[in-house]
Amino acid sequence: MTKKGFKKSLSLPRYFKLMSLQDHLKNSVKKAVKAIYDVELESVEFQATRREFDGDITVMVFPMLKHIKGNPALIGEAIGKFVLDNENSVSDFNVIKGFLNLVISDRAYIDFFYEIRDIKQFGFSETQGQDAIMVEYSSPNTNKPLHLGHIRNILLGYSVSEILKVSGKRVYKTQIINDRGIHICKSMLAWQRFGNGETPGTSGLKGDKLVGNYYIQYDKVYKAQVAELIHSGTEEDEAKKNAPILLEAQNMLRKWESGDSETVNLWKTMNQWVYDGFEKTYENLGVDFDVYYYESDTYLLGKEFVKEGLEKGVFYRKDDGSVWCDLTDDGLDEKIVLRADGTAVYITQDIGTAIQRLKDYPDVEGMVYTVGNEQDYHFKVLFLILKKLGFTWAENLHHLSYGMVDLPSGKMKSREGTVVDADDLIVEMTDTARSISHELGKLEGYSEDEKVEIYRKIGLGALKYFILKVDPKKRILFDPKESVDFQGNTGPFIQYTYARIRAILRKAGSGYSKRSGVTILHDKEKELIKQLELFPEVVTNAASNYSPALIANYTYDLVKAFNSFYQNVSILGAESEDEKIFRIQLSEMVSRTLNSACGLLGIELPERM
Repeated sequence: MTKKGFKKSLSLPRYFKLMSLQDHLKNSVKKAVKAIYDVELESVEFQATRREFDGDITVMVFPMLKHIKGNPALIGEAIGKFVLDNENSVSDFNVIKGFLNLVISDRAYIDFFYEIRDIKQFGFSETQGQDAIMVEYSSPNTNKPLHLGHIRNILLGYSVSEILKVSGKRVYKTQIINDRGIHICKSMLAWQRFGNGETPGTSGLKGDKLVGNYYIQYDKVYKAQVAELIHSGTEEDEAKKNAPILLEAQNMLRKWESGDSETVNLWKTMNQWVYDGFEKTYENLGVDFDVYYYESDTYLLGKEFVKEGLEKGVFYRKDDGSVWCDLTDDGLDEKIVLRADGTAVYITQDIGTAIQRLKDYPDVEGMVYTVGNEQDYHFKVLFLILKKLGFTWAENLHHLSYGMVDLPSGKMKSREGTVVDADDLIVEMTDTARSISHELGKLEGYSEDEKVEIYRKIGLGALKYFILKVDPKKRILFDPKESVDFQGNTGPFIQYTYARIRAILRKAGSGYSKRSGVTILHDKEKELIKQLELFPEVVTNAASNYSPALIANYTYDLVKAFNSFYQNVSILGAESEDEKIFRIQLSEMVSRTLNSACGLLGIELPERM
């Protein structure tokens, strides 16, 4: 059975089912055109009214000229008068050339506000579909700790998973751990030669950090041996292939593949050290997984489908016995899927793993692969081959491609030990938050335990927001100090605004649940309600585009709107009780929306700062 594409089947948030002011206006404009000109419009184009003009939403008259003959300004006047007479939500209008600017009534804003205020999870779908999506992220190697590059991957994958959930999808968060291969043997061999029985317990190091140190140690020895061979007259290419420690690592890999008990036991022991270390890092980052796959279990998968593809004519065999897929008609190259000696290549494993996941979880209708943009071509090939093999769900595969993370000091290199360790970065972010908070005097009067917890939330919030506010496809230059800034488009600025709102609500106390009798709104109140109105659409677009950046930047816009409101109107000192009630309720709704939005980014919001 063919399954529908999940990008097209996202559930609309409840708000759009309850009401949509734009839909009301669209219907009113269509009725006006039908009544005045006897023309049935298929669509009506809107845009936000420009700041220099009076109005809230603008109807584009020019596109109508394909169906209506006449002066666009006069057409706008006629439509505006009809809408004003027939649409209660419109209180006035004006026409600037071919632009009909509609002024939304205060009553419409107030009714809308109380409608969304009664929705417990405003902006989130109330229903969950039958089909699920599997989101893959992290997927590290077990020869080194997680680093800054992994952090972008993890934060993106986790956030996209959370966004897809609230859009109405069931989500399986997964990773495939690269726990086999020559790179793993390099760490194992170095530990055998130089470790003297060292363990995470005896060294005091996290297991992934300890194993990573031996990976670096291997590389140092390897480079020294290559240099020595070159010095003794060996060509560089030959030296790189024949360094003694590399030959030992290759021999260890052969032993592992043949099931040598001593090698396998060492592999299991060191991998477990790394798994334990990874879990601690994930816990510190506040992310989780539902399903784990291991390359040691999956690396032989896919070979059976190569045989099936040969029978179907999807693949062909060359004279040397290797098997290929010709994708030249699709604008790609030929791709090997089986070597001449019958061993699989990496894409063969990916084919098999994708198919296995659908067998393990039959309710999955699509998968999202969070992998850096250096693998763009790989995923084009993978998805195309799966389609050619006849798997209809391959239409629903998506590569969440993202750019590299650079530092002011340059590119990171794992083998040389110049990466930014994820755990060290988390500590550095907390320390940076502590330092800046001290300078600004932000946390005076707090206990030490309270300060430590808030520093952690600020530091992690700064890191996550800085990473996620950037479109995934763009490269990032990460500066820890810049990210921990209490002003501007940063996590701490959003956290501080949230804490400010919570302080206002604590001061207000209880007794503000009833509907206010306010009938006239301040412009800043209307601007804030406009921002709230956008949230469901932003969530839906973020899910459709797999882009946490849309959520992050919406959150910043909402915070800016609240701060403008806060600076221009008195909340607790309002002139009337009705105004006070409404502004307290509006502030509370903003805090709820901020909490929901930041939750999708994995950012914790402190109640006090």
